[in-house]
Amino acid sequence: MNKTIALALAALIAATGSASAQEKWTFALNWFPVGDHAAYWVALEKGYYRQRGLDVDMQNSKGSGDSIAKVDSGRADLGLADSAVVIAASARGAKVKVVGMVFDKSPMNVWSRRDAAITKPKDLEGKTVAAPPGDGQRQMFPAFARVNGIDASKVTWVNVEPAAKVPALAEKRVDAVADYTTGLPFYEKAVGKGNAVMMPWADHGLDMYSMSIIASEKTMKERAPMLRAFLEASYLGWRDVMADPRSALEIFKKRVPEIDLSIIEPNMMMGLELMKTDRYAKNGIGWIDEKKMCESVDLVNTYMGVPAKVECKAVYTNEFLTRVEMPKSVR
Repeated sequence: MNKTIALALAALIAATGSASAQEKWTFALNWFPVGDHAAYWVALEKGYYRQRGLDVDMQNSKGSGDSIAKVDSGRADLGLADSAVVIAASARGAKVKVVGMVFDKSPMNVWSRRDAAITKPKDLEGKTVAAPPGDGQRQMFPAFARVNGIDASKVTWVNVEPAAKVPALAEKRVDAVADYTTGLPFYEKAVGKGNAVMMPWADHGLDMYSMSIIASEKTMKERAPMLRAFLEASYLGWRDVMADPRSALEIFKKRVPEIDLSIIEPNMMMGLELMKTDRYAKNGIGWIDEKKMCESVDLVNTYMGVPAKVECKAVYTNEFLTRVEMPKSVR
């Protein structure tokens, strides 16, 4: 056989074997693609998943409740979800855990318009607030209401799709929207610079863990090595986003052409500010602090009316984390 042909066949066989060795993983995002998700496309583009034997498929969801349901039912292997909703779901029997954090600081927030500003929690009484039924903040609202003395019966929730949050506020179909602080660029584009008003929950007694990576009990038990590999690859993606945001945005646009970089760039940069913490610098990106997590669990147990109290260590683990250092440039 011609040597060149033989080498080509050998390369083809090797490539085929490598491809067949890739293990399929479904990753349920908590929403449609935004700056909060850039790292996972960076990890895809740079081959971090592939190098670890993972063929990752990312799926959109309609809030944390939706992504948790996908993971708990086996329709997804891992997902992104608000920690408060994970804790509450665990109290109701969901077999999922937080296996890595994304935002070390809380982005939970209520948006309103400057011409009808909501600047303190009690202002929500008598108002309409938009969010999907599975939205993390909507599910956590009973705790926020009780902490701040809000009569929750006087707050009317309006069901909207995730993508309809911004237009619902801009078109004055609702008084407010429950959405992360990182959404500022989306809201300012819709209502004008300076016309979008934030009311961060952390400023009003509810600074708790929020966006996290979750896995099912089945995944943790049966696919532990690959779960560890997935988390390492994902946090390497976050490391690269921190180190070179411009390149990360180029990759994100290549992978998801429909995104609007004029919005996604500031959106992503605001998310990074929630990750540049001493905890991550000391322990690695994604580390879960026991004290803060247990305080978050206490808030859910106390205020969310869960059917059974949740034990802190039952809802999270650092077991699958491989230490990924923050870039020196952002420490």
